[in-house]
Amino acid sequence: MPRNDDVRFTSSSLKIPLNPPKPSPFNFPFGSQIAKTRNSLAQLVDSVKTRSEFKQFNFSRFWNRLAASTHFAFPSRDRRSASSIGRSSLLCSASLSLTRSAESAQSEDKKNERLLFIPKSALLCSASLALTRAADESSSSSSSSQKGLNPSRSDEERVLISEVLVRNKDGEELERKDLEMEALQALKASRDNSALTVREVQEDVHRIIYSGYFQSCIPVAMDTRDGIRLVFQVEPNQEFQGLVCDGANVLPAKFLEDAFRDGYGKVINLRRLDEAITSINNWYSERGFFALVSNVEIFSGGILRLQVSEAEVNNISIRFLDRKTGEPTTGKTKPETILRQLTTKKGQVYSILQAKRDVDTVLTMGIMEDVSIIPQPAGDTGKVDMVMNVVERPNGGFSAGGGISSGITSGPLSGLIGSFAYSHRNVLGRSQKLNISLERGQIDSIFRINYTDPWIEGDDKRTSRTIMVQNSRTPGTLVHGDQPAGSLTIGRVTAGIEYSQPIRPKWSGTSGLFFQHAGVYDEKGFPVIKDHLGSPLTASGKIHDDMLLAKFESVYTGSGDHGSSMFAVSMEQGLPVLSEWLSFNRVNTRARKGVEIGPARLLLSLSGGHVVGNFPPHEAFAIGGTNSVRGYEEGDVGSGRSYAVGSGEMSFPMLGPVEGVFFADYGTDLGSGPTVPGDPAGARLKPGSGYGYGFGIRVDSPLGPLRLEYAFNDKHDKRFHFGVGHRN
Repeated sequence: MPRNDDVRFTSSSLKIPLNPPKPSPFNFPFGSQIAKTRNSLAQLVDSVKTRSEFKQFNFSRFWNRLAASTHFAFPSRDRRSASSIGRSSLLCSASLSLTRSAESAQSEDKKNERLLFIPKSALLCSASLALTRAADESSSSSSSSQKGLNPSRSDEERVLISEVLVRNKDGEELERKDLEMEALQALKASRDNSALTVREVQEDVHRIIYSGYFQSCIPVAMDTRDGIRLVFQVEPNQEFQGLVCDGANVLPAKFLEDAFRDGYGKVINLRRLDEAITSINNWYSERGFFALVSNVEIFSGGILRLQVSEAEVNNISIRFLDRKTGEPTTGKTKPETILRQLTTKKGQVYSILQAKRDVDTVLTMGIMEDVSIIPQPAGDTGKVDMVMNVVERPNGGFSAGGGISSGITSGPLSGLIGSFAYSHRNVLGRSQKLNISLERGQIDSIFRINYTDPWIEGDDKRTSRTIMVQNSRTPGTLVHGDQPAGSLTIGRVTAGIEYSQPIRPKWSGTSGLFFQHAGVYDEKGFPVIKDHLGSPLTASGKIHDDMLLAKFESVYTGSGDHGSSMFAVSMEQGLPVLSEWLSFNRVNTRARKGVEIGPARLLLSLSGGHVVGNFPPHEAFAIGGTNSVRGYEEGDVGSGRSYAVGSGEMSFPMLGPVEGVFFADYGTDLGSGPTVPGDPAGARLKPGSGYGYGFGIRVDSPLGPLRLEYAFNDKHDKRFHFGVGHRN
């Protein structure tokens, strides 16, 4: 996020000290600067209540010194009460006062020369209810004590008030009648012709201050010929004329403008100011930033200054922990290999959400067993040191497994494949991966060597590179079916290089260049160029087809979960560098969308493709089978240059890792079957389109999702389908 150095909304000298913050939801001390500050203007207003000494006022002494008072004279018609209580001179005042230190007073003159100069010595904000007594009150105080009057009862004794007014600190009418109305509306007990106690007056003072518009309020009682007049002398806050915000580097300028826009030209209301500052703190909190408003000051001219404390990242370090003991150890991975994965950089404002994403990114490297980030205060700088604890996984080794091939539909061990592999996840400590694997089935066999660098050194686009060599043999029954003399096998030798990088969030792109040498073999392993119906098996008419393929693919993934949205489009272009090399273009697309319906999930998927040019018949799109149209055997719906397959599944939880599913599939070759060289689909009377439906169960196992499904097709045939993993 860009820094906010340009935010200088151009603000008497009221400095509002902020209390220490509540425990952070991140459970992290921000450092001495942030940990000792907390924005709560409500606490400022409440301090009027908590620090008030109005209750110390002795009502009996108030009446006993009444006659000597120049500000408060009891009327003669109440002589009976006066004789029983005595004479008094006392000015009762409640004020929110601003007390300056000597240093602050000196800086006041300098401040007029430089508007944005902020004195080091703050104005101390205090709330008090002051008692001002006349000179002769001290003598009467002792006599009152001798009479044994109980001061605690004075709060409950009432005085008849004939008139209640709101005036400025000089006793004159307020220039702004709207502020006078705000003060009057805040009063609850103080009304004309009302009998009031000291407590009730005190509470009304609190209410005026709590309205947020006034920085002081002094209740003054005075004698008039009509009775006792109670005047609340108030001093309004200044009008808001500008804002200076320091330290807000990631907070958007527009957010600040919007937070204070409605207050320009209006009297500063401390309650609304508290709401605005709370919204700023909430903005930081919602985004996981370690930051808050740490100080607020109001300067002459109505300029408001906010000081924001943001905890910047001071240093990032990697600490390797032993996977058994948890003690620090020496790691095999180069620290720079991990650090370059992090989006959090030195100098940025620390964000717990961004740190969580960094943890997930490091885990997806596949070389770490556990990753955690611990922020620590960097001394008294207000910054954060970020320590990443990592536990490395074993680098690799040998493994064995198994799977299912979709190309074989008959035989006692139909489709079973065994695998043996060696892998190294962290070659040279740079997270580079080496995989050597062999898969072998009844007919299938794949020998593959992959070497992947997940992030090419020196590249700032996070580009990965994969070098691949593969020798495979797969059944040809998908297109050409079973032969009288036995099944055909497609043999391919492929070598190439592929590059992949993220294009934008949730989008990735892949491009590569591959050379392929492919041919068809009979059951005895001899190359053949035609099937038993005389249809060609190669595009060139030779026993092998050679092609140089340029590949491009773009993939969008939602949350990454199988039920989330997905869209992929890929294209392969045959490059006829030599005259005998094949030239064709193949485009394939896949889309998927998941919708939650109560506890169930509806998953809709659609795929399609098209081929233009001279291509081998065995590369035609085969329709039908476990990953296509269920209810049909593999490839039994059709084989074409074009195809479209749609599917809908409704899954629902049953018991533990088991869930049930209802499904329906439809597929078609879009009438392109006869355009495939030799028309293998027409020669085998494939319908070209068909649908299937059924039900099944899914089990979440350590090997991945296991699928057992029972399907019916439009030819009234029934068939079981078993698969490992999600549908393609």
